[in-house]
Amino acid sequence: MRLTQFFTMALLAASLFAATPAEQAIRQAAADIEKQPAHYPHYNALAMAYARRARESGDVQFYAKAEDALEKSFAISPDNFEGMKVRTFLQLESHEYARALESATKLNKLVPDDVSVYGYLADANAELGNYQEAIAAAQWMLDLRPGNVGGFIHAAYLRELYGRLTGAIELMQMAYDATPPAESEDRAWMLSRRSHLELLTGDLTKAESSANTALRIFPDYHFALAALAQVRLVQGRHDEAVTLLRKRYEAAPRPENLYALAQAQEIAGQLEEARSSFRKFEESSRAESERPDNSNRELIAYYVDHAKEPAKALEIARKAIALRHDIFTLDSYAWALAANGEYAEADRQMQAVLAIGVKDPSILHHAAWIAMQQHNIEKAQAR
Repeated sequence: MRLTQFFTMALLAASLFAATPAEQAIRQAAADIEKQPAHYPHYNALAMAYARRARESGDVQFYAKAEDALEKSFAISPDNFEGMKVRTFLQLESHEYARALESATKLNKLVPDDVSVYGYLADANAELGNYQEAIAAAQWMLDLRPGNVGGFIHAAYLRELYGRLTGAIELMQMAYDATPPAESEDRAWMLSRRSHLELLTGDLTKAESSANTALRIFPDYHFALAALAQVRLVQGRHDEAVTLLRKRYEAAPRPENLYALAQAQEIAGQLEEARSSFRKFEESSRAESERPDNSNRELIAYYVDHAKEPAKALEIARKAIALRHDIFTLDSYAWALAANGEYAEADRQMQAVLAIGVKDPSILHHAAWIAMQQHNIEKAQAR
């Protein structure tokens, strides 16, 4: 009997060890619900665990499960505060930034010293282009709870947007150091972001190391696969980048991931495969273009750079700019304007982007090309 019990416990331990942090959280919340089915905080915990699993796996279907769990929480305790926080988090994850900002603002008025709510305010404002408000919210996080991981992450992202890459890397490292080793997905995500930042600084050795470490911590992690693929592209190891991005797309079959794969295939000279991927991307992206979590920026780039259909690009860009004014949306709008010959307005939009201080290579390339076209027009008109 004792031997049987030993093997049973060993199998259980092995199962738990193999599970990801989110999977463990899902199991724990489900077990808690079974014991106390009328205790609404357990449903909040389950909803958040499903949301975490969506990020871990890249499978957006887990968000629907999170919504179902949250509905059960509200059925027991309507508009409970923690449930409303989870709902706001899900709005952010679904890219419903205007709704998330409204929700987070209400939560902040209810409990002005909740650190995570300030994180939601920082996220929503940054994605809408309200950068000063985002900075203020991130600073509140660090003031209320010095050294908190969320505050470091939000501050790092904002420093990246403002072109302060060294400071962004330092903050991401601080967040990583403050995260327990058991939180393997969180740590892998931070390393993936650090790899991205190191690549922006031109440090290929560190960028490669960070991405590989992320993959060791959390094997086949889709964010880490993307980070390492970007390093491989810069290194000229194009076929390896294609392999990594294909694996990423298979794990997380989102249109934007397919677009990245198609671009890499084209660079690698796999032209027939690239054409097939681009066609499939356009079809899937168009089908989701009205959803908040769309891939419209990639679709705009596709119509300008690959399909050579600038009118379609501008149509989508105008819809996007009506909802958001972050620098990436402004860049896409400017690129679409330029493709349609509207260089003066494109240059005006890009100047607003550059004023932030961003050092994203794609944005800087767009800005330089648009400025050159506008300069040539002005020069011709002056003759």
